[in-house]
Amino acid sequence: MAAVKRWPIVVASVVMQMALGTYYAWSVFRIPLAQQFGWTISQITLAFTLNVLGLGIGCFWGGLLMNRVGPRVVACLGGFLWGSGVFLASFSDHKLWWLYITYGVIGGSGLGSGYIVPISVLVKWFPERRGLMTGLAVGGFGAGALVAAPIATRLIHSVGVMPTFAYLGITYLIVTLLAGSFMKNPPVGWKPEGWTPTATQISQRAAKDYTLSEALKTWQFWALCALLSLNSMAGISVISQAAPMFEEMGKVTALTAASMVGIISIANGGGRLFWAWISDVTTRKATLFVMFLIQAIFFWMFASLSSPILLGIVSSVILLCYGGGYGVTPAFAADYFGPRNVGSIYGLIMIPWGFTAAFAPLLFGYLRQVSGGYTGALHLLAGMMAVSMILPIVMSPPR
Repeated sequence: MAAVKRWPIVVASVVMQMALGTYYAWSVFRIPLAQQFGWTISQITLAFTLNVLGLGIGCFWGGLLMNRVGPRVVACLGGFLWGSGVFLASFSDHKLWWLYITYGVIGGSGLGSGYIVPISVLVKWFPERRGLMTGLAVGGFGAGALVAAPIATRLIHSVGVMPTFAYLGITYLIVTLLAGSFMKNPPVGWKPEGWTPTATQISQRAAKDYTLSEALKTWQFWALCALLSLNSMAGISVISQAAPMFEEMGKVTALTAASMVGIISIANGGGRLFWAWISDVTTRKATLFVMFLIQAIFFWMFASLSSPILLGIVSSVILLCYGGGYGVTPAFAADYFGPRNVGSIYGLIMIPWGFTAAFAPLLFGYLRQVSGGYTGALHLLAGMMAVSMILPIVMSPPR
């Protein structure tokens, strides 16, 4: 009976994460905002940066709050803040500071507190498939732009950029509140009937549930912070500038670029599920090593491309690996520190992620602005991914 009850939570988790993951469609707003209000690339990118920073901080306080009020309350609160932040951004006409507060701070904090809930809930309901379930939990988040990017672009062209924020905000608010109402933890001591962990699972998992303070004292916690942050810095740099990159490098129209953003978001979402499943079959360590290797090669190739088709393919491979980091790392944290406090532990991992992921788009946009192209920035990311391959090799569970 319990096995039947847990699947509606999976469906609600994916739906909620898709509504939250629409923030990946931000790049389609960049050019319209610049054209209408004369704001620079860096000024507009700062709104996305604040949003990412709020996401990281929101994950932590959302994880802590879940221990007090439960996942349903935190999920609905996160959805309310995200939808309200996007809606209130519709009043940013010639007020850049208001865009920062609404879309950046309010919306970002809602993203984080809502994002952490399905991850924490599903690793408890599915101890036998941690990787696959965290992949599903965050897969929808990566695929959100598939729906949002083309819809937002058409709305911008038909009603304008500010009304588009209003329409999207109301939609996000309704969807996240409905999906968030399904979030709940399993009964204390519950486990799937007849399930026992395999020898590989036992060897890759901690022998006990760590508290947040205990996890902070292990080097593995900080290594997981670095793994997620480095992987995310690379992919999020591309996501933040995806639409204008396709327009400039591939010479395509704004509508085509928006469609390409939607298409590559499939890879972002699919990578979270694919690599998380691979990590269940092999190990988290081997999976992350391969992901870093692929990105090092493809970021170096990216800089010399001009064909829209090749740009789409290479971008998709990069975002497949980028999304994979979000699918594998929560399962990694549950393996190394136990599922009981994974909400607060993984939530804290998201704070350094927030700072690095917020910094990366700013640096990427700055390098594009001063150099007039993307070559230097893309080669820098390729080198960073090559160095990052060392981390998975040295990882081991805390004992």
